[in-house]
Amino acid sequence: MRNLLEIKELIRRFYSKNEVFIVPVLKFLLALIALLNINRQLGYMPRINNIAIVLIVSLLCSFLPTGCIILFSALFVLLHLYALAIEAAIVGFALFLVMFLLFFRFSPKDSLVVLITPLLFGLRIPYVVPVAMGLLGTPASAVSVGCGVVVYHLVRFVSVSAPSIKALDVSEATARLRMVIDGIIDNKEMMVTVAAFAFTVILVYIIRRLSVDHSWTIAMIAGTIMNIVILLLGDLMYDTNISVIGVIFSSLISLGLCVALQFFAFSVDYSRTEKVQFEDDEYYYYVKAVPKMTVAAPEKTVKRINTQIGQPSHPARTAQGGHSARSGSVAHQPSRGNGGRSPQKTQSRQTSSKTAPRSGSGRINSDAAASEYEET
Repeated sequence: MRNLLEIKELIRRFYSKNEVFIVPVLKFLLALIALLNINRQLGYMPRINNIAIVLIVSLLCSFLPTGCIILFSALFVLLHLYALAIEAAIVGFALFLVMFLLFFRFSPKDSLVVLITPLLFGLRIPYVVPVAMGLLGTPASAVSVGCGVVVYHLVRFVSVSAPSIKALDVSEATARLRMVIDGIIDNKEMMVTVAAFAFTVILVYIIRRLSVDHSWTIAMIAGTIMNIVILLLGDLMYDTNISVIGVIFSSLISLGLCVALQFFAFSVDYSRTEKVQFEDDEYYYYVKAVPKMTVAAPEKTVKRINTQIGQPSHPARTAQGGHSARSGSVAHQPSRGNGGRSPQKTQSRQTSSKTAPRSGSGRINSDAAASEYEET
């Protein structure tokens, strides 16, 4: 666990240090993925179904506010619908207008949810959105989640029904208009999904606000179960043809992603919970304090090694040592020529030469050793 906390702290420091560069890059990638996905599913207007146009718009979105990504995405959708049929474009414009009015009225801060929800539907893990918004948002976030679901089903319906819409003659504008409107209103799967996501957001928000231990974990599990139950009940009541195994498997993956989200957004240590009670002139206060799980990230320390350590700092002493070494060799030279003298006298001369005083220069030491040898 400590290693994970250190990695979290390193990521947090890296993001805070390079936020100026990371945010534009993330905006660029999000806009690029969204526009490429729209062109892949619709692609009825060749002029904007061009990688150069997509790159230019994505680069422009990286320097603009986040809401501009949604505006450009909606514009791409409307242009493709216009190239398919003007009636489809009219219905799409009216639907986008209503959603934007609801969106900017209730949850203007959740702009990315409208864009991320259709992308997660494409990845088969859309159930992470209501649980995550219940943890991080408010009950009003259900509006943004619902708008994202409607956008996904609108694009999906037009993509599937495009041959039928083209088959109708231009003179049959009323039939085209009726076909698009019925395809959206009579979409029971969309209605059930919107209801399930809205209830999940509200339930998760209520539970995670409770003053109980592990409230976020309880909220995630309860929200995932609630979402599965509503989707399965909607399938039984309206025959939405939802895959039971797919819903359960995707919900489990979404739950795992929400656990990772909890680790980065709300990591606390309930074992060190403290309850405090105090009062003032008007109120009594009962406070429950739960400390966060934090750890200091390891810092690298650079140790500099001085290359001059170990080198002689006094050349005079070195020279003196050299003279002493040479004097020692001169003092021991006569010992090699002792001839027939006894070993005891040789040993005594060596002992006396070793105990000779070392003061003065090397020349004086060598002269003293030579005179001592002559006396002996």
